[in-house]
Amino acid sequence: PSLALLLALSLPSGARAQEWETLSASRKLSGEDAVDVRIKYGVGRFQVRPGDPGTLYRMDLRYDSERFEPVVEYSRGRLELGVETRGRNLRLKGDNDHGEMTLELSPGVPMDLVLEFGAVRASLDLGGMHLTDLELSTGASESSLDFSRPTRGRVRTAEFNVGAADFEALNLGNLRADRLAVEAGVGEVTLDFGGELAQDMQVSVSMGLGALELRVPEGVGMSLEKDSFLTSLDATGFTQDGNTYFSGNWDTAERRLTVDVDAAFGSIRIV
Repeated sequence: PSLALLLALSLPSGARAQEWETLSASRKLSGEDAVDVRIKYGVGRFQVRPGDPGTLYRMDLRYDSERFEPVVEYSRGRLELGVETRGRNLRLKGDNDHGEMTLELSPGVPMDLVLEFGAVRASLDLGGMHLTDLELSTGASESSLDFSRPTRGRVRTAEFNVGAADFEALNLGNLRADRLAVEAGVGEVTLDFGGELAQDMQVSVSMGLGALELRVPEGVGMSLEKDSFLTSLDATGFTQDGNTYFSGNWDTAERRLTVDVDAAFGSIRIV
């Protein structure tokens, strides 16, 4: 038989060739006072970083047009970017099925920012962004979120919803939020409060099965209230009062973190 016939016979039923396409899109700011931004990306590599202050966004996308279609919509201060799946069934096999999305957002306009992504390797830097609300949701991902510089304005709510994932959030002291809520399913979560903590922060963490590491700069006071079932705690230098643990500098610290952890199985480590 011919080589073409052999290849056809070797392919699983319903298999489709990949059709890779690229898309670049951008938009200049045009006097917006604030923007509601919704980003959705399913599979592949995902990067977000600050861009030109005068450009609302710039997106570079590489995607399989047989499985996905790009989303680029803007109307009356609402921006939606990313990809949507074509059809109901999505079968992924190997790295060749994975695309890439790189996004730059303007730090010059206040944003209500929602990031939703699935099976991705995400590298996000929101340092210097002007954020009013922040919501991040992940699926089975490996994600790193960094606030490399202090954010502008005050974040009303900051929420991280993490699925079966390895997730780290770095320099959370640069996030200008009074409250941070983290909900995690299965995996390893690292919350690093480095940076310039400008206000006291309340942090709530709900975890299913996994490991939680909290990194706290010297000089910042911390209390941790633990409501858990089978969860170990490594908190060297902390004193215990009931279910609450206090750092040695809690009474004298200029800035304080108040952390409430509700965990089922796993471990908590304070560094």
